[in-house]
Amino acid sequence: MSSSKINFIIGNKNKLVEARTILGDTGPLSEIARDKCQKAAIAVNGPVLTEDSALEFRALKGLPGPYMHVRYQLLSWSSLIPPRKSFYSALGDDGLCKLLAGYDDKAATAVCTVAFSAGPGSEPLLFQGHTEGKIVDKRGESGFGFDPIFEVEGQTYAEMSFAYKNTVSERFKALEKLQDWLRNTA
Repeated sequence: MSSSKINFIIGNKNKLVEARTILGDTGPLSEIARDKCQKAAIAVNGPVLTEDSALEFRALKGLPGPYMHVRYQLLSWSSLIPPRKSFYSALGDDGLCKLLAGYDDKAATAVCTVAFSAGPGSEPLLFQGHTEGKIVDKRGESGFGFDPIFEVEGQTYAEMSFAYKNTVSERFKALEKLQDWLRNTA
């Protein structure tokens, strides 16, 4: 196939929503990942691999989702684009927990999107991983980001060993998909 874009012709918008869910296109998160990857490929004038994370709260219908960490810097020879404040950096772990204080449902999905571009003008390929969990009060000392408040299988990421976290995390799942693709295309 000469094009990396496929047109999906369908008359039922609900089937399109289902197909996007099954195929891993999460709308804004995928758009953000593609945009970031394309801009990075241009900035380095070559192949790039980028990563974006999201945390979706079921009680908030998927928010903060793709807006969790929407900020990034790109270096070019002439300028540095200053980072913007992200949703997470504005609220932190305590603020995220407070968002769900009025809800019984603390379920959350952590999503990682790894994007690969062969270079400028090349459509990025996306690899997504999802991990189901729930939001809890801070526990644990290790990790980074939302690790102390995201619980999977009875432990927060911050309570898990590094080795164990790297068998259950959304990042592991996304990178495993990338690794499979690399093995099958090399």
